[in-house]
Amino acid sequence: MHAMQLDAPGTPLHAVERPLPEPGPGEVRIRVTACGVCRTDLHVADGDIHGHLPIIPGHEIVGRVEALGPGVTDFALGQRVGVPWLGHTCGTCPYCTSARENLCDTPQFTGFTRDGGFATHCLADAHFCFALPDAFDDLHAAPLLCAGLIGYRSYRMAGDAPVLGLYGFGAAAHILAQLAVWQGRKVFAFTREGDTAAQAFAREIGCAWAGDSTETPPEPLDAAILFAPVGALVPQALKAVKKGGRVVCGGIHMSDIPAFPYADLWEERSILSVANLTRQDGTEFLALAAEAGIRTHVTPMPLAQANEALERLRKGEVEGALVLVC
Repeated sequence: MHAMQLDAPGTPLHAVERPLPEPGPGEVRIRVTACGVCRTDLHVADGDIHGHLPIIPGHEIVGRVEALGPGVTDFALGQRVGVPWLGHTCGTCPYCTSARENLCDTPQFTGFTRDGGFATHCLADAHFCFALPDAFDDLHAAPLLCAGLIGYRSYRMAGDAPVLGLYGFGAAAHILAQLAVWQGRKVFAFTREGDTAAQAFAREIGCAWAGDSTETPPEPLDAAILFAPVGALVPQALKAVKKGGRVVCGGIHMSDIPAFPYADLWEERSILSVANLTRQDGTEFLALAAEAGIRTHVTPMPLAQANEALERLRKGEVEGALVLVC
């Protein structure tokens, strides 16, 4: 197999060749056809979050089952599957036994603590793989596996919000905006200052308004979701939400949140974070994505250009999502 491997934070990925891995009990080996490039991959590469090294990043994996480990009955050889960020849980801790496996005490994460999909092949726990709707080809399915899934968990945590603000209009926001518009919500998109291209893109896919993240929206928000990893946006979003409104932080990493007046939080406003996803989130969202006719906007790049893809993401030069193809 061929892969792009990270040896140390802040260093470029480099090409490696390894023997094909053999699946253990409960695992499948997947021939990867597409893997989305997520901001979390950038946090891993830059050392913002620390896990096992060396590591093959990538956790928006689409491919075909090539080998079955002992005990696997959920999938067949040749079947198309998707592999998300949450790669394994213990199943026995208080979180796993109370339908909160996303908070497992001893989890494994694809492309972070176990090798991921910036490769021609990968191993995955069959219990944490998803069958993918036929409505999406491999390329367009890939961003659903994290931008979509964890974005959907953030969306759920935002509650019943008729007016929803999305801060950071990248891979996750462009998917969730379509779902929210389909469900009859009014969506306001907040982008980097002066990013008129992203603002035009947001309006094109149905957002009622798009502007800089420093701007006041046309009307108060019922909830806001922050996909941009910028702590200064938290007090900004608090000022934009109504009494009782929620500000949901949807990323795994964020810069420090600056101090803000208690008055901005008062009147039962709340700030909450989202951690990982559950398999139930995945089952629900993938069905909804097909039903709603969501269309992911993707730019394909060869696997060997993984470093270029990460740099484009780092510079904010991406409309929709980047996907590595093998």
